[in-house]
Amino acid sequence: MKKILCASAAMLIMGNALATDRAYEVTITNITSNQIFTPVLAATHSSNINYFELGMPASLELATLAESGNPAPLEELLLSTPSLVHDTENSAPLLSDGLLRPGESVTLELTTTRRFPRLSLAAMLIPTNDTFMALDSVYLPRRTDNEVYYAKAYDAGSENNDELCDNIPGPACGGIGFSEDSSTDEGFVHISAGIHGEGDLLASEYDWRDAVAKITISRK
Repeated sequence: MKKILCASAAMLIMGNALATDRAYEVTITNITSNQIFTPVLAATHSSNINYFELGMPASLELATLAESGNPAPLEELLLSTPSLVHDTENSAPLLSDGLLRPGESVTLELTTTRRFPRLSLAAMLIPTNDTFMALDSVYLPRRTDNEVYYAKAYDAGSENNDELCDNIPGPACGGIGFSEDSSTDEGFVHISAGIHGEGDLLASEYDWRDAVAKITISRK
């Protein structure tokens, strides 16, 4: 994740003419066959930040989301920088148990202004060690036409992909979430290689190919 506090000072002195709120609906559909999404955390923000950067270490907050499904630390970090982030939404209250299962959709409502033209979102895939679905810093549509994205799955590189249920939270495994031990991880965010059938997980049941979520963004 790029340093979220390194925005240009000019961001703090933008004119009031840019302050009119725009409302958006963001619909996330789980298009995997047997992976579950933990609560989705979405944010509207400036062009100066990202949730992550491929090839670079994940922030502690993103690693927590990717390993445990807990979006609270990342949301707290985002909300601590109002000069960079306009709005955040968490899908947990909209779902009976906070989980988005295969074939299901959830719609988040967010606002933004011209100062904050980007959208990012992320959620952990379970059962995995530290894989997350994400859109990172895409432009919000200026018109009422829908924008559709197909989100990939990324490996946070913060936990060894042993595929052991003891190290994987959620209904399929019930193991622990975030782990302090990162001695055997890859150390950087990369495209997830999926489930290999090692440990306790069957590739035939939990693996995927290509995109894992359909994201539809609509300006209201």
